[in-house]
Amino acid sequence: MILDLPRPRVRHAVALVALAAMAMPAMSAAPAPTARLPTPVEKALARARVPRDAVSMLVVEAGGKQPPRLSWRADVPMNPASVMKLVTTWSALDVLGRDFTWKTTVLLDGKLTGGLLNGNMVVQGGGDPKLVVERLQALLTQVQAGGARAIRGDIVLDRSAFSVPATDPGEFDGEPLRPYNARPDALLINFKSIVMTFTPDLPSGRALVRYEPPLAGVQMGTSVPLVRVARCGDWRSELRASVENPVNIEFLGTYSSACGERVWPSAYADPASFAARAIEGSWRQLGGLLTGSVRDATPAELAMLRSSGTLSGEKAAVRFDYQSPPLLDVVRDVNKYSNNIMAQHLFLTLGLQAGLGQPKAGTLESARAALAAWWRKSLPGSTPPVMDNGSGLSRNERISAASLSALLQHAARSPLAADLADSLPVAGVDGTLRERGKNLAGQAFLKTGSLRDVTAIAGYANGNSGARYIVVALVNHPNAGAARPALDALVEWAVKEGAR
Repeated sequence: MILDLPRPRVRHAVALVALAAMAMPAMSAAPAPTARLPTPVEKALARARVPRDAVSMLVVEAGGKQPPRLSWRADVPMNPASVMKLVTTWSALDVLGRDFTWKTTVLLDGKLTGGLLNGNMVVQGGGDPKLVVERLQALLTQVQAGGARAIRGDIVLDRSAFSVPATDPGEFDGEPLRPYNARPDALLINFKSIVMTFTPDLPSGRALVRYEPPLAGVQMGTSVPLVRVARCGDWRSELRASVENPVNIEFLGTYSSACGERVWPSAYADPASFAARAIEGSWRQLGGLLTGSVRDATPAELAMLRSSGTLSGEKAAVRFDYQSPPLLDVVRDVNKYSNNIMAQHLFLTLGLQAGLGQPKAGTLESARAALAAWWRKSLPGSTPPVMDNGSGLSRNERISAASLSALLQHAARSPLAADLADSLPVAGVDGTLRERGKNLAGQAFLKTGSLRDVTAIAGYANGNSGARYIVVALVNHPNAGAARPALDALVEWAVKEGAR
């Protein structure tokens, strides 16, 4: 499932209670295993016109003490779409720990006198995947409160903690302005997305437009004509927005009064300059002064800052550190709402923390090597996945249902079992499963995945008998989107412990 931005997480005690004891024996013997697909699943696949050889399914007791209830092409590598986030999030929890945090650091490289910094302010990104507007501005407020209110110099950005090749943001699906296509960045600000809020103002006959974050050097239309109509239609199309120009955002259409207040997140047209524009815009909005520019540090400049001890804080006048939310919170956002860029940050962080490569940096190569090493150590005997960027937003990633089941069983035996379980969407309750499986509310905890030609689910389900099952289903076929009812039928079959 590909969604734009994480929403506020919701904890569900039922997930903790139901899944914390997954390693306990089932309350009753599991039904006899079958190699055939359950009849409700067969019928749903037939309606979707998806052949059985395009499907891989596995239902097995979570404790691993019973033979599978269902095993269908379970060893065949398939594209899992966003279900691959289970591999990334669980390995991150297991390797880094639930309390791991990322750090963004501000260093004042110069002489600070009477609120004036004569020199540069260095902002060092540490890979924080959730440095949203409010948190960026809290950091800058901390710097200003610490005495630096004016800078006679530049704001210099250090983004070297991650090294990811530049790519076209529209490369994956031709949608460069979709927030889910944003690329990782060691200094990731607001997911490289601008959030526009439209609020009708009836007396003026216009809808007012607010933007977050403020972007330096970008002209932004502050209102759009308001049209009084009975119902809200395709409001985004009616705005006739022009967001492709990185220095001018305007609206050539109208906004319906019936729509009330609406929010529109959009990736910024020039992602490479987003951090600089957002930091300068926020610095000035908070009352800070700047005589120079906001720019990326050059490789030579970074080398000099490292050798001089400035980046370590040894030679800096003042240092400010700002911690991210704990890894556990980030994992919930990734799994509940299928946030791609946050998942990619977790993946790159595995490589960064492994210390692979010189200079030390999070790269796709180091992340893949770190994940492969963890898999060999933690899941010997199971086939490792083919990793690309760790988010499932890929045509190349592959994993089998058997390997996903092995990972979920490994998690179920861990002291952190409830942490992973609590991060999963709950059928009929929240996240990407809010509108699915309402008849199973509170009984199924599943990561979903969806791409063109792919639909998938994987996670845990509580059977009516008290048994706890791992359920994995992967579909790779042009009609995969139509096969979701078949996956829902499989989950219901597992919960109800039905016969074929």
